[in-house]
Amino acid sequence: MTSERRRVRGADYENVESDYLARRQLNQGAAGWVLLAGLGVAYVISGDFAGWNFGIAEGGWGGLLIATVLMATMYTCMVFGLAEMASAMPVAGAGYGFARRAMGPLGGFATGVAILIEYAIAPAAIAVFIGGYIEALGLFGLTAGWPTYLATYAVFVGIHLYGVGEALKFMFAITAVAVVALIVFVVAMAPKFDTSNLFDIAPTSAAGASDFIPYGYAGVLAALVYGIWFFLAIEGVPLAAEESKNPQKDMPRGLITAMAVLLVTAALMLTLAPGGAGSSVIAESDNPLPLAARTALGEGSWVADFVNYVGLAGLVASFFSIVFAYSRQLFALSRAGYLPRWLSVTNSRKTPTLALIVPGTIGFILAAVTQDGALLINIAVFGATVSYVLMMVSHILLRMRQPDLPRPYRTPGGIVTTGVALALAITAVIATFFVDKVAAGWTAAIFVAALAYFWFYSRHHLVASAPEEEFEAITSAERDLA
Repeated sequence: MTSERRRVRGADYENVESDYLARRQLNQGAAGWVLLAGLGVAYVISGDFAGWNFGIAEGGWGGLLIATVLMATMYTCMVFGLAEMASAMPVAGAGYGFARRAMGPLGGFATGVAILIEYAIAPAAIAVFIGGYIEALGLFGLTAGWPTYLATYAVFVGIHLYGVGEALKFMFAITAVAVVALIVFVVAMAPKFDTSNLFDIAPTSAAGASDFIPYGYAGVLAALVYGIWFFLAIEGVPLAAEESKNPQKDMPRGLITAMAVLLVTAALMLTLAPGGAGSSVIAESDNPLPLAARTALGEGSWVADFVNYVGLAGLVASFFSIVFAYSRQLFALSRAGYLPRWLSVTNSRKTPTLALIVPGTIGFILAAVTQDGALLINIAVFGATVSYVLMMVSHILLRMRQPDLPRPYRTPGGIVTTGVALALAITAVIATFFVDKVAAGWTAAIFVAALAYFWFYSRHHLVASAPEEEFEAITSAERDLA
């Protein structure tokens, strides 16, 4: 490491060895728009199989319906904004890179850490649901617990270590299988639909409670956290920018296609699972779709067993793809010096080894200790919604401050669209405290501690040649010339 430094906007940049970036290269050109769309669906599809139903326990079916419509609106607006920024700035840092350009090093790091919290914790929640599905099937005599979680992390992190091309193709295949399971579930449950099943939870004494929203207005707000689970992590598609073939065109097509698919599957699951079995039946289940099928179709139903077995593919698809996401987010922050640089070194197959293993270890420990999918969802959603607030602010600032930035794709409605997403994201952050004040508070404390690490240490050790940082060097030079 050389001792040469320069200071820009409160941050110190170091020149590094000539081979620094060569030891931190990803496999470029591994994904086209179809694989990116598949990646977007894979990130989220586990949310159709488990997790969303906890929103019924918080707000009743009507409360979850309202929450899901609001969150669907937020995600749709946000995806349009992300598609614009990803086509203009195709870097592995994605949300961190967008915020870095709009708000400087502190804004970029804050966004990156929030995303990292989301992506490190979401697989832990999914591992708990995988354990629930395996336990329901009685496979291997296992009950949901640490051996299941350990096997899940070991197998699927190991596949990622083998190489991104192979990983994305495997992910695409298991996602396709999971979609088949959803189709079978829909066809089997549609004839069993009964509107009265949706409203089988008696109203409480809460303010505003009714047959439609039995837990009142506060229940609707709390249900936002689980309405998000239908869509959470689709924003991770831009993390594959440096590994896509033509990110300027592929990113918008992949993101928007994935969102369209997820809107359809969310509507079908929200309607048919409780409408066929009863909202009260599935409200707190770790495996709601098989339970709904057994309730509506009978214990011996082959559909329930099929959805139970193949539903594991949906959970695995999301687990597998979010592992990809957390590794790329950690890789980008480490490569630029925001986090320890040794975390971003890639192996001979161009995969970031420690960026895969370290968050995986943390996630496994949390899953094994808590064994509480609902709790882990709330923690992941806190990180996600904070990042959404910062990314939407970034889109608005970039539109206002840099109108001439080349944008191969432009958001329909411009900053009005992302302003809607921003307002809903702020509301969703607040909702996490209604679900679990302690979990949200501790997560907020960890977020603040990470910002303190940046302020006192890492902002003095940034890497000027990292792709997300080069823009600041260019604009600084232009200001000096002016």
